[in-house]
Amino acid sequence: RLVESGGGRVQPGDSLRLTCTTSGRTFNSHAMAWFRLAPGKEREFVSGIDWDGQTKNYADSVKGRFTISRDNSKNTVQLQMNGLKPEDTALYYCAARLGITSARAMVPAENYDYWGQGTQVTVSS
Repeated sequence: RLVESGGGRVQPGDSLRLTCTTSGRTFNSHAMAWFRLAPGKEREFVSGIDWDGQTKNYADSVKGRFTISRDNSKNTVQLQMNGLKPEDTALYYCAARLGITSARAMVPAENYDYWGQGTQVTVSS
C-alpha cells in the first residue's frame, strides 16, 4: 500500500515536501516514482528513483526545482518541491515497481504496478 501526504495550497515560489509512505509489504527493492495529473491533462511523470537511490530521473519541467529521495529504513520516498509554479498544480501520485533500474524505464506510467491515492498540490496567488 502507498499513501501520499504533504500536499496543500501554496503561493508561487513556495515549497512543499511530499511523502509517500509504504506499508503492508516491503518496497525497499522497488523503484519509486511520482506522477501528477492536472485537470484537462494526461498523467505526467515527475520524478523517479531506483531501489537504492543511485539512479534518479526528473521531468524537464521540474529539473532544478524538485528533488526526490528515499529512506528505506523508514519506508518512505519524498519529493521536495521548491520554486513552485501555478503549472505545478495537480494531483500527485506515488508509484512503485520492482525491477526498474534505468532512468528511461522510470518514465512510462504503465511500467508501475502499485499506486497511491494521490495528494493535491495547488499553487495559486
